[in-house]
Amino acid sequence: MNGERMELAGFERLQYFAPTAMCGYLALLCLAVLVTSAFLDKMHDALAVTASGIYGLLISGALGLLFWRAQRRDLRFEHIVTQTPEAANFAAVRAAVLGAGWRIRREVAARLLEVQTAGGILEAGERVVVQCRGNEVLVASICDPTIGFTLSGRRNCRAHREMVRRVVLNGAADA
Repeated sequence: MNGERMELAGFERLQYFAPTAMCGYLALLCLAVLVTSAFLDKMHDALAVTASGIYGLLISGALGLLFWRAQRRDLRFEHIVTQTPEAANFAAVRAAVLGAGWRIRREVAARLLEVQTAGGILEAGERVVVQCRGNEVLVASICDPTIGFTLSGRRNCRAHREMVRRVVLNGAADA
């Protein structure tokens, strides 16, 4: 149950994982450089090309792995258990979302909200998905798939998840 993840469909999934795919592509290019270095005549050139290929392979592979793990972690739902019924949790989150000026992308009555946060002039904001299931609220937030992976976006995502947590838990305290 704790392994549930936000779903992205088709092209959005491709866009979201583009940084990871780019690092994988660079790692493949470095691997090709390594294979090519085996066919060089001069030992000095072969060593230099091999060293640069290994360095590039390690760096791009490690960076790709870091991106992939971070992106997969962001897709995972955070579970918040409350004493408040589903409808009250949903109403509290919906009111907070509208109060924050976020745009509702999709809504399933009293169960699911998919919203786009208000971005600045140069940014589109982040995507937040909230599911209400009985006394449990699930929340996940990712950088907008059309923009890509950013460190500032990841910080904003953490803040959005925390805002939903506060709204839901304060609602439980008020009840």
